[in-house]
Amino acid sequence: MIEVRQLAVADWELWREVRLAALADAPEAYSATLAEWVAADDDRWRARITDVPYNAVAFVDGAPVGQASGTAPRDTGETELISMWVAPTARGCGVSDALIDAVVAWAETQPVPGVVLWAYRTNAAAIATYERNRFVADESGSDAELLQLRRAFRS
Repeated sequence: MIEVRQLAVADWELWREVRLAALADAPEAYSATLAEWVAADDDRWRARITDVPYNAVAFVDGAPVGQASGTAPRDTGETELISMWVAPTARGCGVSDALIDAVVAWAETQPVPGVVLWAYRTNAAAIATYERNRFVADESGSDAELLQLRRAFRS
């Protein structure tokens, strides 16, 4: 069974554990680096949870196996899905879908028309996951390296 839990600032140590695992496992998937975060002090980790209004960790059998976040509305008015990651041992069993559902459900409670995200064009597995979850590629916001995907739910 997959459980997705929204984090509070008090959960910063759990967020640190999962985020460092993500940066170590998939450094090519993020603009942040493990070196930037591994020595971060407690205040920086707390600030990360405070600065991004929705942060969630997924658990399978009580073990943390994934993360995702949702930002406050961007210039486009949309929430951005960021920091998505699923541990290699939990891939292919619905964790990514549960995390995406959680971010989208939270975003639907905000005054935004949808959720946007960016994926590296070389990350075919991530793109397929997002498309399976009703995100549509938007070439107008993309570039040679990054593909922008969007899921609208309000007009």
